[in-house]
Amino acid sequence: MAFIPKSSTLANLSHQKTHESPRITARHSPPRKILTRGPSALSDTELLALLLRTGIAGRNVLQLAQDMLLASGGLANLLLTLPQHTPAIKGLGPAKQAELLAVMELAKRAMAQQLSTREVMQSAASVQLYLQLHLAHTSHEVFAMLFLDAQHKLICMETLFRGTLSQTSVYPREVVLRALHHQSAAVVLAHNHPSGSVHPSPADLHLTQSLKSALAMVDVRVLDHVIVGPGQAFSMAEQGVL
Repeated sequence: MAFIPKSSTLANLSHQKTHESPRITARHSPPRKILTRGPSALSDTELLALLLRTGIAGRNVLQLAQDMLLASGGLANLLLTLPQHTPAIKGLGPAKQAELLAVMELAKRAMAQQLSTREVMQSAASVQLYLQLHLAHTSHEVFAMLFLDAQHKLICMETLFRGTLSQTSVYPREVVLRALHHQSAAVVLAHNHPSGSVHPSPADLHLTQSLKSALAMVDVRVLDHVIVGPGQAFSMAEQGVL
């Protein structure tokens, strides 16, 4: 039976329309439109154009935004690959790169603040999106943890181990020490699959059980293990394999 991984909120962004007309008129310009109709009325192209502000020789700002979205495969892929691929995007100079990276960092910090004020598992989609923003763009495997307090609110996130393209070594003793350091009552485990497939391997499942056992010895619960890739995420808790 074929397995279809659960798509995250971020993945759905790439399905929004990005083929709008590149013409700009004063009445329908992105700045006027966002003030009169609200940000949700703008297309992906128009929102990106607002951040870019100016075009390049032969391409106005809407055309440049449209080119960038088409070249990257949509808004989701553009955002997830920004940290590594901004220098390669035609027409994106240092100032524009800095602005887009700042927007990404603001999104990460806003989500972390939101997760710190409520039980994280009340919004599994937000947790998966937050982890995607942090991990999905990396070209090598990384293992991270969300450390939670007794109310399951976010204390902080840490990347503990970095590996190669296909694997990373995770040490249960270090995981337990970090959980104790943060005085965590619970944790969410997370790592990425650079290959793109987020289905857990037998090694992933074995690692999860080993870490659950180690953390249980110090009364720390594992609430989930989330595997992320570009545009998708797999929650072991949601899929019943935790």
